[in-house]
Amino acid sequence: MYYQLKREQFIHTDIETLWNFVSSPSNLKRITPQSMCIKITTSNAAEIIYPGMIITYKIYPILNIPLNWITEITQIKTLRFFVDEQRMGPYKMWHHQHIFKEQDGGVLMKDIVTYIPPFGIFGDILNSLFIKKQLNSIFAYRFKAMDNFFPPKVDSNT
Repeated sequence: MYYQLKREQFIHTDIETLWNFVSSPSNLKRITPQSMCIKITTSNAAEIIYPGMIITYKIYPILNIPLNWITEITQIKTLRFFVDEQRMGPYKMWHHQHIFKEQDGGVLMKDIVTYIPPFGIFGDILNSLFIKKQLNSIFAYRFKAMDNFFPPKVDSNT
């Protein structure tokens, strides 16, 4: 069985600035909870993503146990969207769409994560007990981090 996590956030910046931030793999650590201890292990990683780019990570999602995770950037339409898919890692399947749309003086950023937990029916139980909560927590952290990086502009006329 597959599951989906959908999030939307209004980002207070222009599309080019946001794109430059989110399309740099080095910024992933800046928007991921410290408790995950994420480390990008790709040697000579490009500063900007491109189709076919492989990114390797080491993460510590549970009880400080390290896991290797390999994702591929499978699709990009500059300033509009990109997709990363797991090639090896903790999920049976992971497909993450990052969608950006200019709107009202900023950018509406959408994340759609479609995933299948490992371990069949046991994975479904793990999802309801742990995985879903952890993903929600990670994306809540990202929401706050993005607001910190791109705070609302203060109107000096008030």
